[in-house]
Amino acid sequence: MTPASILFRNARIFDGHSPDYLEPADVFVQNGLIAEVSAKEIRRSVELIIDLQRRVLMPGLIDNHVHVYATEVDLSVTARQRATYIAHFGSFSLRRSLDYGFTTVRDVAGADAGLAQAVDQALFPSPRLFYGGAAISQTGGHGDFRRPWEDDQPPCGCVFHGAGDSRLVTIADGADAVRRAAREELRKGARHIKIFGSGGVASPSDPLESVQFSTEEIRVAVEEAARHGAYVTAHCYGAEAVRRAVEHGVRCIEHGTLIDEGTAAFLAQRGAYVVPTLVVLFALAEEGERLGFPAVSMAKLRTVHAKALSSLELMMRAGIKLGLGTDLLGKLQARQCEEFRIRREVQSPFQILQSATSINAEILMQAGKLGCVAPGAHADLLVVDGDPLSDIAVLTQNGQKLPVIMKAGRFHKKLI
Repeated sequence: MTPASILFRNARIFDGHSPDYLEPADVFVQNGLIAEVSAKEIRRSVELIIDLQRRVLMPGLIDNHVHVYATEVDLSVTARQRATYIAHFGSFSLRRSLDYGFTTVRDVAGADAGLAQAVDQALFPSPRLFYGGAAISQTGGHGDFRRPWEDDQPPCGCVFHGAGDSRLVTIADGADAVRRAAREELRKGARHIKIFGSGGVASPSDPLESVQFSTEEIRVAVEEAARHGAYVTAHCYGAEAVRRAVEHGVRCIEHGTLIDEGTAAFLAQRGAYVVPTLVVLFALAEEGERLGFPAVSMAKLRTVHAKALSSLELMMRAGIKLGLGTDLLGKLQARQCEEFRIRREVQSPFQILQSATSINAEILMQAGKLGCVAPGAHADLLVVDGDPLSDIAVLTQNGQKLPVIMKAGRFHKKLI
């Protein structure tokens, strides 16, 4: 059982914000929160003292684009699987993320109130879970996975059924339908609303750069989320879809891979966030065909895969605040840590770490609470064997270089 008070002594601290370590430093954890951070020796009565001997202490990682119910790369297969299997897959997916050092994840289509309840009750080891419930798609949009020759609308407008009454996607056409869909997810505890603003890779019928939802439909989703204290994030690839979404109040863009310079400058000026998802493109390019990713999707994948690194570089030059997400499906979820390896082709280790900690916390509306090492923050902490500000590769090894993983002041892993 983890003690209520713990003192980490003699650490090198990456705080989520600074490009330099605070060292040597002490961190005092009490009742699940960081109570004190000091460059001087902290003298308190504590139950446990851990001398880190100049190991790095940093915030837990945050993955802001996961799909824990996505059991297969071909989501039409997921649609036919039993709810019990999907639920168990979701718990396994979450446990693995925590093993890798991700103490928080944001699910952007699928995870629901039932899974969140299981996480809150600690029925299995899991990161913190921020979920949006069912993403909202127009008919024929990225979330409509019916093949062109399939005419029937699925029951209740639901494309995929997951565990219990959860869904990966809801079809909604018209402002009133979008309003109702958003309200329903917010009722069930969604911390954000996700809409599909453009075509996508995995869907069978929509061109990548198609622009989806009317301006009124987008505004309605934004209005409902804002009135609930939440926000809208939008799946968008093409520049027109990206600009249009942000113009009408969308706070965060998922992917953004086909953005142009003018649109990137506009997003930076508006203070919008983008969560690029690179590893899914590389993983599908390597393994998608073998794992049954449909041929029509493989064809679209080649377009965005070719632009993945150049678009990341373009968005960085524009000054957009970039989060970190992986978007991996099925067996590919085991490659979650490879996002760090791919990004180092363009970003510095500090930029990658900042995306995976403090910037992702801002997107979650949890600045100062997550993604940082500071008094008052949740004690979601990692101890690293190695120097991630010099060599990000220490975080690409699926948690092997993390002798300590702590969530909410409790040890998930403790090898020192």
